[in-house]
Amino acid sequence: MRVLHVIPSLSPADGGPSFALPTIAKGLSEAGVLVDVATTMSAGEHLDTADGVNVFSFGRQTEFYKVSIPLSRWLSAHVREYDLVHIHALFSFASCSAARIAHKRGVPYVVRPLGVLNRWGMEHRRRWLKRLSFQLIERGILHRAAAIHYTSRQEHLEAEALGVRGTAAVIPLGLELSAFREAKDGARFYDRFPLARDRNVILFLSRLDPKKGLDLLLRSFMNVHRENPKTLLVVAGDGDARFSAGLRELARELEIDKQVLWTGFLGGQEKLAAMAAASVFVLSSYSENFGVAPVEAMAAGVPCVLSDQVGIAADVNEYGAGLVTSCAEEPLTLAILRLIDDAELRSRTRANARRLVEERFSVDAMTHSLVKLYEQVLSPQAVDWLESVAVLGD
Repeated sequence: MRVLHVIPSLSPADGGPSFALPTIAKGLSEAGVLVDVATTMSAGEHLDTADGVNVFSFGRQTEFYKVSIPLSRWLSAHVREYDLVHIHALFSFASCSAARIAHKRGVPYVVRPLGVLNRWGMEHRRRWLKRLSFQLIERGILHRAAAIHYTSRQEHLEAEALGVRGTAAVIPLGLELSAFREAKDGARFYDRFPLARDRNVILFLSRLDPKKGLDLLLRSFMNVHRENPKTLLVVAGDGDARFSAGLRELARELEIDKQVLWTGFLGGQEKLAAMAAASVFVLSSYSENFGVAPVEAMAAGVPCVLSDQVGIAADVNEYGAGLVTSCAEEPLTLAILRLIDDAELRSRTRANARRLVEERFSVDAMTHSLVKLYEQVLSPQAVDWLESVAVLGD
């Protein structure tokens, strides 16, 4: 089986999808699937790649929509060399071009929407442009797809609420968990950030983006710190400069700016050290189709508080692997304080969290499910159905 993965970007600056795809590609490659990746990049940009996987990268003509004519030309020339195309994204030139060309050449494709079909994203990100694009372009892409790959049940339900129908596969992302299982200490983090030493660290580790609920977290932390002066909020991540400046200004207005540590992006050993130093991990997102960072935190044994809008919240509730709250200041405050104050609860959620990530969020579990999906898509029955869709689509 030969599969081409198409994604607009593999840059770490573009967040979770760029981190997830190399792991997906590596898992499939080790399972015997021949995997290539096609993507776009800006001059001087760093790409995350996987060993043993060919990555074809093409220059962009615009950053908006990540337009790349060379990518389209390459797809036209080579897409028929693959049994199947797995497209990661919507509302992007790369996904539109890959779907159009694969359909035209008779190659089945699977779409992973990356959470952009949820209500928050459709209402808060270029609302009118997205609605128009969805009606004219994305609806057709999804209709002609052999399957739609959702990474959580919540993502699937929100897409259905938008009217998206089709063969759905809910396959959570798998993470390489071995590094997070190893016992770490926070010494490296304390050496770099002495302010965190001997504090109860509340860790946010993700891209700085309006949907992440950082305004809510800052307001909740003001209440937490009032109750527990030993707490320190660590915000680890990069984002838009104007948005980041607005968050810092909010911290000053709330008079907690001296109790918030802004570390910037942390990766590799620095990320592991931050997790080792953390008492609680918090992701208070207004919208999150999956949640790579909390899975990593759970694998590292950090007790988690998640909003009920994080895609894996239902799994966390089911396993008792953390505390899930609504997107509101008071319940978030109470959940954080509860974990900080209750050592037995932290121990229990830590054990349940590690069981959850092993059973549902491992690379092996994800790879097995993806291979099964690909086999179903390429079965004779599915090919017959796709041919009928192709006729209707023309």
